[in-house]
Amino acid sequence: MAAMQKILIIKLRYIGDVLLATPTVRAIKVARPDVQVTMMVNRGTEDVLSGNPDLDEIIVLDKGSLTAQSRLVAGLRRRRFDTVIDLTDGDRSAFLSWISGAPVRIGFNDEHRWRVRCYTQVVQPVPGVRHRIDRDLEALKSMSIQAGSKDPQLWLTPEEESSADQLLDQLGVQRSQMIVILQPGARYWFKAWPPERFAELADHLTSQYGCQVLIGGSRQDGDLAQQIRQMAKSSPVIMAGRTTIKQFAAIAKKSALFVGSDSGAMHMASAVGTPVVALFGPSSPLEWGPRGGPVEVLYKGLDCRSCFHPTCTRGEENCMRLIAVYEVFAAAQRLLSVGKLGGAASYSSSGR
Repeated sequence: MAAMQKILIIKLRYIGDVLLATPTVRAIKVARPDVQVTMMVNRGTEDVLSGNPDLDEIIVLDKGSLTAQSRLVAGLRRRRFDTVIDLTDGDRSAFLSWISGAPVRIGFNDEHRWRVRCYTQVVQPVPGVRHRIDRDLEALKSMSIQAGSKDPQLWLTPEEESSADQLLDQLGVQRSQMIVILQPGARYWFKAWPPERFAELADHLTSQYGCQVLIGGSRQDGDLAQQIRQMAKSSPVIMAGRTTIKQFAAIAKKSALFVGSDSGAMHMASAVGTPVVALFGPSSPLEWGPRGGPVEVLYKGLDCRSCFHPTCTRGEENCMRLIAVYEVFAAAQRLLSVGKLGGAASYSSSGR
C-alpha cells in the first residue's frame, strides 16, 4: 500500500448513507494525510459532503444519458486512481470500480452476485448485526487503517448558518422560543408514524414547553405537513420543502429536539449534535441508529423480513403503529430535561 496516493470512495445511495460513510473518509485522511481522497455520490446527496476537509474532490453521478455516462467513465480512467473503495454494495458501483482501472478495488458482495469479479478484494461479512458505520470501516482493514471517531461529520459554514436564520425569519419562527422539529415523512409508508400522532405530539410539546414546532420534510411531504398542521391545535410551522440540506442541518443544530423515523434527516440532526427521538419500525437501530448527539430509540423489535418490501401485511398492527404517543412524548421529555441540565442522554429502546 506504500504507493497509495489517490483513493476513490463510491457511495451511490441516499443522504443518510452518504453521511454515515464520513467516518470512513475521516479514518483514511487521519491515517494518510498525504493521500488525495475523492468521493463519488448520487446527484442530490452531494451537499452532505460540501465543506468536508477530509475530501479533496466530490464527483456527482447523474442517472443521465449514455453520453454523460461515457464521459464520466473516460474521466474516471484519466484520473488514474490507485485504490477504489466501493461502499455501495451495488452492481452499478461495482462496474464503475472495475472500469476505473484502479489496481486495488475493494468492495462488498454479501449477496454473492456477479460483481465479485469487479473487485481485487472482497470485504468478508462479519457475523451478527453491525452498524452501517462499522460495516463501512471494515473495508479499511486490508489497508491497516482503523477509525478514531466513529461519529458522522457534517460541516456548516457561517453563510449556511445565516441562510438558515433568514429562513426561520421568513417562516415567522420566534427565536426566543425553543425549537422542536417533527419529521413525519419516510421513504416507504411502513417506516412512517401516523400523521395524527405527530399532530397530538406537537400539541403536547407546545402546551408543556411553549416551544415552536416545525414540521420538516421534502417538497413531496408538503401535503402530509399540511394535514398535520390542520389536525394540530397548536399551529405548528410548515418547513417541509423549504430547506436545502445545509439549511435543514443548521436549523436542526439550533433546535432543542428532533423527532422522526429512520431517514437522512434523522442522521443529519444527530450529526450536528441535536437530541433525537428516533422511531424505528422495519429497519434495525442496531444497524441504522443515529450517531452523534443524545438519542432515545423507540423500536418494537418485530421481525419484518418476511414482508419488508414493497408491502407490509400487519396493517393496523404494523411496527410503527405500535409506538404510542405517550412513549414518544416521554422520550422527548427525558431528552429535553437532560438538555436543560447539560448532560448526555441515554440510548434506550422499548419493547425489544
